[in-house]
Amino acid sequence: MSNEKKEIGVVGLGKMGAGIALQLREKGWKVSGYDPSPETTGALAAEGVQTRASLEELVDGLSAPKLVWVMVPARLPGAAEDAPSPVDEVLFGKGGLTELLSKGDVVIDGGNSYFKKAEVRANKLTEHGITFIDVGFSGGPNGARNGGCLMIGGDEASFRAHESLFRDLALKDGYQFFTGAGAGHFVKMVHNGIEYGMMQALGEGFEILKKSPYKLDLTRVTDIYNHGSVIESRLVGWLKGAFEQYGEDLEEVSGTVGHLGEGEWTAKTAHEMNIPAKIIEGSFQFRVESEKNPTFTGKVVSALRNQFGGHSVNK
Repeated sequence: MSNEKKEIGVVGLGKMGAGIALQLREKGWKVSGYDPSPETTGALAAEGVQTRASLEELVDGLSAPKLVWVMVPARLPGAAEDAPSPVDEVLFGKGGLTELLSKGDVVIDGGNSYFKKAEVRANKLTEHGITFIDVGFSGGPNGARNGGCLMIGGDEASFRAHESLFRDLALKDGYQFFTGAGAGHFVKMVHNGIEYGMMQALGEGFEILKKSPYKLDLTRVTDIYNHGSVIESRLVGWLKGAFEQYGEDLEEVSGTVGHLGEGEWTAKTAHEMNIPAKIIEGSFQFRVESEKNPTFTGKVVSALRNQFGGHSVNK
């Protein structure tokens, strides 16, 4: 089977979903989108995406076999781990996709979902004859709009049938398939856990630099670090951008760091596997404690999250 018709519905048109919809439209896809926010759908409609007033209208407008990309939060900020997930509401809630789709249709969860929940969702959808593919999407809003890094899990035949979709959304050589429901989300979860540790190291290092007895220009430090040093990286480049945007004191940036679950899940999974993960666990715990103890290290991490992910830096 091949998805040559290049038609897709996108549920969730926030920073990531909107970028995906626009990028696919530019690459010849017929894209329909749904989001509960009229302001969000209005902005995308102005850019040529066919927006729908309801989930039912979105599904009805697609030709069979239907392909739907779900790009909603794995959980709402501050919600408990066992709280109802927006993903489950879209898939299994009243009027959700399991009630609207038919045997042979395909659902892709492109958010940062917990891999164990992906396994459960895949099994439930299979009972309805609906194929489930999980995608960990790295690259933030810019990647969604211009090409990102995709970590894909599920059944290989389903992946092959829709490989053109992933190729169109990724940078050159920027997608890989891993067998098993939840495998893509697992690879992305660990990626984000590693990311926590790398950002934490930059935050701590630059607080040491800032408080040193030398009058260091931190922007110039980021510049030299990114010219052939061992820690040369996109993160260092984003930190330079943050200093240029907010100033080296990062006065407008909160020293309290947000977190959406992936670092916690990685630490939890490592514990279950009896694997020490002190750096990842410590960087997650730092974010939790930063709520009551904001620091310059926290400002650096918050600024980095803002630069690549568009997360708020407000105090």
